[in-house]
Amino acid sequence: MAKEPLQQLFERYTGEKTASVEEISASGSHRRYFRLRGGDVSVIGVIGTDYDENRAFITLDRLFRVRGINVPEVYAVSEDGLCYIQEDLGDSILFNEIARGREIGEYSPEEEALLLKTIACLPKIQFEGGRGLDWNICYPQASFNARMVDFDLNYFKYCFLKATGLEFNEVRLQDDFERLRESLLEDVGDTFLYRDFQARNVMLRDGVPYFIDFQGGRRGPIYYDVASFISQARSRYPEQLKQKMVDAYLEALRPYRSVDPDEFDRKLRLFILFRTLQVLGAYGFRGYFEKKPHFIASVPFALDNLRRLLKTPFRDYPYLDGILRELTEMPQFYSPAEDKRLEVHIYSFAYKKGIPPDTSGNGGGYVFDCRSVNNPGKYEYYRQFNGTDPEVIKFLEDDGEILTFLESVYALSDAHVKRFIERKFTHMQICFGCTGGQHRSVYCAEHLAAHLAARFDVKIVLTHRELGIERRI
Repeated sequence: MAKEPLQQLFERYTGEKTASVEEISASGSHRRYFRLRGGDVSVIGVIGTDYDENRAFITLDRLFRVRGINVPEVYAVSEDGLCYIQEDLGDSILFNEIARGREIGEYSPEEEALLLKTIACLPKIQFEGGRGLDWNICYPQASFNARMVDFDLNYFKYCFLKATGLEFNEVRLQDDFERLRESLLEDVGDTFLYRDFQARNVMLRDGVPYFIDFQGGRRGPIYYDVASFISQARSRYPEQLKQKMVDAYLEALRPYRSVDPDEFDRKLRLFILFRTLQVLGAYGFRGYFEKKPHFIASVPFALDNLRRLLKTPFRDYPYLDGILRELTEMPQFYSPAEDKRLEVHIYSFAYKKGIPPDTSGNGGGYVFDCRSVNNPGKYEYYRQFNGTDPEVIKFLEDDGEILTFLESVYALSDAHVKRFIERKFTHMQICFGCTGGQHRSVYCAEHLAAHLAARFDVKIVLTHRELGIERRI
């Protein structure tokens, strides 16, 4: 039986007779995991099929423990190196502990704290884990390099992009792939790249993160793992929370390296793009070729992440940018699950022309009267501008009344949106009215839209009725 070598290791190491052996789900891995119990002892047993992969994990694990990194201790290894037993960290996984936030797209303070605590551990893994490491032990290769980039970009092209039926010029796309590859390899560094740094690979023991499944790690750039963690397709992290995680990472990075925040953000954005393409390749292969429905269902989430990323063009890779925009506009990638997200319709309007009607059929919503705020429209100079222009923004913010006004609006709207998401409502309307629908109401509608988009995973339709402008955020 496959379990017999693990039982022998358990009994030899603990001196206890094996009382029970329970197989644990391995999330699609070819490695098999078991929980072995005997006496008062519980351990995790692992059966692998690749000696080199096992050797990489065991070697990395022992080095990490010397460096003070929280990983399970490996207790004993079989003579052939294909089986080993390790510390049992329990059943608490970060992925499960943040399930509610992932479901509603809004994370509680407790969930946020766990995410921030986890990503703050990453610099220590990267720098201490890489210090003194013989990179040749890494599996299946020693370093993040051109070959790895090419593999992943081609994975996206052949397993996802071609499967969609979208026509493209392969030579022009390859030109941009090569430019992107050069950018990704600018700063490889002498640091450990975890490769699969995500919530499923973080165990929690007494609220402290412990890390598993790092056997695919290698030498590589620091941006890769940050991108992996904050851009998980189905996590639905609000933009505000993503920024908090980046800030927590940069704070923990300080003892190891000083970085320019703007340059860090520029490079991180490239790795988020790269990881998104890599993930789409995996979803395409597992979904379209292996016919696994879970991966097909995940595609719209990854495409939604890509839409957000493309709000700022990738000007250095114009053909790739254009193809990705076409890809995100293909109708088959708007799934029913995404359509059920709460849609918040925000209006600016002039009271003299009436309050905007509710078109969702639900009725209700907030109507905020901005006319108590000092009006730039009473001055001739400001009549040529609207609430999106710098001149009006400066007038309103220097005056300060509108900032106090919006603080109350944010508090009410946040509470309302959160409850609507929890109750799985699909529509909400918020209107801002002023005298002409040009200055104060436009400013407020713009700022509330940006505020909600950063905090919640919702669809937003912004309409400036009197200006004839409507856009989706």
